[in-house]
This record gives sequence, C-alpha cells and structure tokens, in this order.
Amino acid sequence: MADFALNLPVVEQDPSDPTFFRDPYRSYSNWRALGDFVFWADYDMPVATTHAAVSQTLRHPLMGRAVPDALNEPPNPALEAFRGLEKYSLLEIEPPDHTRLRREALKAFSGPQIALIAPRVSQFADQLISDFPAGPFDLIEAYSKPLAALTITSFLGADTGDAAKLQAWSNDMVAMYQARRNEAVEARAETASQAISAYMLGLVEERRRNLGNDFLSQLIGVQAIGGMSLPELISTSILLLNAGHEATVHAVGNAIPLLIDFDGRQDALGPDSIAGTVEECLRFRPPLHLFKRYVYKSATVEDTVFAPNDQIACLLASAGRDDALWPDGEVFDPFRPRLRHMAFGVGIHSCIGAALARLEMQIALPALFSRCPNLALHEAPQVAPLYHFHGYEQLMVTVK
Repeated sequence: MADFALNLPVVEQDPSDPTFFRDPYRSYSNWRALGDFVFWADYDMPVATTHAAVSQTLRHPLMGRAVPDALNEPPNPALEAFRGLEKYSLLEIEPPDHTRLRREALKAFSGPQIALIAPRVSQFADQLISDFPAGPFDLIEAYSKPLAALTITSFLGADTGDAAKLQAWSNDMVAMYQARRNEAVEARAETASQAISAYMLGLVEERRRNLGNDFLSQLIGVQAIGGMSLPELISTSILLLNAGHEATVHAVGNAIPLLIDFDGRQDALGPDSIAGTVEECLRFRPPLHLFKRYVYKSATVEDTVFAPNDQIACLLASAGRDDALWPDGEVFDPFRPRLRHMAFGVGIHSCIGAALARLEMQIALPALFSRCPNLALHEAPQVAPLYHFHGYEQLMVTVK
C-alpha cells in the first residue's frame, strides 16, 4: 500500500461479486460519503469518487494514460499484436503524438461526417425492429448489438456483412480492460488483434483504390499528406471499432429499461427533449464505470497528494450520481437541467466517438418506442459480469 493511501479511507469490494457489479451505485454512494478519494484495496489504488475529483483527475496536466517508464513491464511475446496496437492508440499515448493524432482523427469526425451516417442508422434501426420475433426475445441480441455493429462498420467504411465478425474480435480485445482478465482472455485478445489488424490492412488497401466519404477514407487522406503513419491509422480505426461496439451496445441497452416504465416517455423521446434524455441516460447509467490515470509528477487533487508513478482509478459512474452537482442524483429525470456528466470522460482523452454514440441513441430510442409502444420486460434484466463496463447480458422483452 502506497504511503498516501494510509491517509485515505480504505474500502474492500470484489469487483467480480455479482451483488456489486449488478448494482454498484449503493457502494459508490457510500464511498462518496467517505471523501473525494478512497483506497480500493482490491485494486490496490486510490479511486476518485466525486464529480470534482474525477473531473480534476481526468483533466490534470501531470497525469495521463501512458504507462510511466518506471512501471513498464518487459515485452510479452504472447501479446505482441495487442501491444502493437496499443502502442499507437489514442487511448494510451500522450502529447505531442496524441495531440497530432487526435487533431487529424477529429477531422474525420466532423459534423458533416456524422450527419452522413444518420439516415443509415435510421434504416438499420427500422429493419432490425421489423425483424423482431413475435414471442419473448433478447433485445440486446436483436437490437442493441447489431445496431451498434452495423453503424460503426458502415461509418468506418467496412462491409456491413462483416459486422458480426468485427464485433466478435472487438469483444475479445475489449475484455482486456475488464476486471476478470486472465490468460485465456489474453490469448483471445491476441488472436483477435492479429485477425483485425490483417483485416484492416486489407481494407485500407481496398479503400486506397476506391476512396469514399467514410471515416477510413478520410484517415487515408490524412496519411497521404504525412498526418499519420500506417500503424497509427490502423490503430485509430480499430480503436473506433472497439469503442463503437462495446460502449454503444451498453449505452443503448442501459437506456431501454429506464424508459420502458417511465411515465413521461413520449415527451422525453420527442424531438425537443431527446438530446436531454440521452444525456440523462448516460449520466444515470453509463456504459463505462472506471477509467485509470497515471501520475507523472507530484500532484494534488482536492487536498490529496499523489506521487510520481501512482495510479488513480476514476469512477465515472459515481461522479454521475454526485448530489453536489445533481440534486437527487439517484433519481432518473430526463427533464432535469443539463450539466456535463463524465460518461464519455473529459479532457484530452475524452471519447472521440461521443458525437456518434449520441446520434445512435437519439435515433435508436425514439425509433424503438415509436414502433413498439407496448414494449415490456419479460423478465428481470441480467447484468453482464463485465466490470469496468456496465451493461446487460440479456434483456428479455415482449412486443405486445
């Protein structure tokens, strides 16, 4: 235990305990009551619990995502492909390379690019809803997963017929960031990294011969003028796929039970309210709960002093329920005043695909409840054992 941890309240909670990962919010509330930071013994690190502490940690100029040299582990040949992608990932690098890559990637995430995909998202949603079976069915498998896969695959510029395999590779890679990582998870992630890298290389070559308006074509244009290398292009595209699959599946899926029995649902999903409703869904039940930072130089956040090479976990979901910012934060209210939540992070490592995720939710939720106004839960939703992510493994519903 680090020296500074002796000054923090210590909490013990196994993240793989079903009682916790099914509903961690009671624990979060208890931890916020203890202070801006607590020491989570199971992770052997401090965690930021309040909105103020999370926001300051994520924005702090002396902290970041790249592993400090003192903590770098020897290369693991069994994870060569996975680590090779991480080496150039926007999620894992710091300025100046991060500044350059994010600037170029954001050009491909411009407003016109997002607007171009909107009609296709609507088409995907309508077709998936038309294909719903007559009896009870799993809405995650029938709607949330395929919608996210089709949208991000189309936005990238890949064949939507490849959406299922791309999603499978993505799931295997993203499992590396969950609490239950083990050798089997690592082996699947490495296999998926090799496969998706080969796929993306082939897709880049194909797109070079036939450029379009898709995200990958935009990045190829950036590479052509020296804005990024080929490994950086591949890594950025795969990061988009992974984030677009995992986070959006949960973001859409998490919102549906909140709205099924909500009395003001029709108004909440109306054109004047849908943007605020999406933000409230993300605040109240975000897809990502924990995001880490490394400390590069001695730094202070909310009177807690951290030393170089310390690691801090930021509880994004706890920040979203902080009554200091949101009165009655434990209450779902789509009509509350809009304030900035932490569901997509904040600062230089905030989610680059946030605008696309918001667009999907703003289309998917009204489409679902407009076409299926009597949608009802068939059984209690089953939360997936995926901490740090939070979402439903199964959402059995009926369309009456």
